[in-house]
Amino acid sequence: MANSLLDKLYNKLNNEHGNRVCKDITEDACNHVTRNYFLILLSSTLTKLGDTLSNPKTVLTWLMSYVNAPVSLISLVVPIRESGSMIPQIALTKYINKKPIRKWVWVIGSCLQFVAIASIGFITLLFKGTLAGWLILLAVVVFSLSRSMCSVTSKDVLGKSIPKTRRGTLKGYTVSVSGVLVLLAGLYMLYKSKSDATIDFYSNVVFFASVMWLFGAIIYSRIKEFPQAVSEEKESKNKDVVSKLELLKTDKQFRDFVIARSLLLCSALTAPYYVVLAQTNIGKESYLLGLFIIANGIASIISAPFWGRFSDRSSKNVMAVSVLIASALGIIAYFIISFSETLKSTLWIYPLAFFILGIAHGGVRLGRKTYVVDMAKGNERTNYVAVSNTVIGMILLVTGGLSALVSLISTEDVILVLSLFGILGAYKSYRLPNVEAAKD
Repeated sequence: MANSLLDKLYNKLNNEHGNRVCKDITEDACNHVTRNYFLILLSSTLTKLGDTLSNPKTVLTWLMSYVNAPVSLISLVVPIRESGSMIPQIALTKYINKKPIRKWVWVIGSCLQFVAIASIGFITLLFKGTLAGWLILLAVVVFSLSRSMCSVTSKDVLGKSIPKTRRGTLKGYTVSVSGVLVLLAGLYMLYKSKSDATIDFYSNVVFFASVMWLFGAIIYSRIKEFPQAVSEEKESKNKDVVSKLELLKTDKQFRDFVIARSLLLCSALTAPYYVVLAQTNIGKESYLLGLFIIANGIASIISAPFWGRFSDRSSKNVMAVSVLIASALGIIAYFIISFSETLKSTLWIYPLAFFILGIAHGGVRLGRKTYVVDMAKGNERTNYVAVSNTVIGMILLVTGGLSALVSLISTEDVILVLSLFGILGAYKSYRLPNVEAAKD
């Protein structure tokens, strides 16, 4: 009975009638698509909620400010968290490619993320100042390394378990459902900020976020993953890190994707600068945190299903359209901040901008994740994910130095420059081949 209901729900969500679509997966995996679809949906929803409630651009920055950590340490949180989860992936593939079943790597990584985020909650309660700042950074390093384990395996498990033309839709529903939960969390934080926005409250938020990874690991472990062939080659040149990076030289389509993805970073990198603009022109009242979280949640609810279905038709066009939205927003924001004293002092303009940016960034993420999964198969997919994430991680580490440049150039100038790169990223994305249309 339960399976019948899930099958009906799956068919409705994917507008599927007649025979089950099983493109790009094995016959055994096809028999478990419905079960795996909802297990991935639920586990990903929980971890995305945890991500939002421990976001380094908002929540962790607020926490570190509360414990009086030095600004120099606060500025390191975002680049360490983002690059630390990407750079190790190319080294991890050597180990992961030997595993016929890979979901357990994700489960272990998720459990370690639970430990790392929970430790941040304890640190904020027990320590203050510089010591607290360094301990939080150490926890973020552990979190990032654990996250890299999940990132490099999740797309592989998705590619083995869910058919092509259904993967983007699944990601869209995941973001949308988590967006509802994020919206509720933001409303609660906005309510509590009026009376009880203490360090205990924010620590409890982080504790709650950490538990999401633990529940996510338990659910993910129930996925029915079938073994895939693994290479038993002895250590050789083809197994080292340098040889994997040679994919950028030998595989033109993959190289073009990495270049495009690098230029799409504007949607992520501009986000904290909108927060800085709000704090500069409106103030640092705690309710602003709730407003930004609410705006991001609503953006996910509204846009994710659309981006998901769009990605299953053409993920490269999703990348192009969504980054154009982020770039146009950045250019408009630049002119408002530079030339309109009235608008830049208006409260609603910043949550609105964050809402639009949330829609755009959601499209960028869904588009590029669907593209890399649909572009390859098996170990090739794992290598593509690892190499692209490692390269992007290095770029993020370098661009993390932008925080030091803010004292030399204005925040709105940084947004403008990043937005112009985004326009180039839209062009490069549009020029990519449409992998969803490719035949197996």
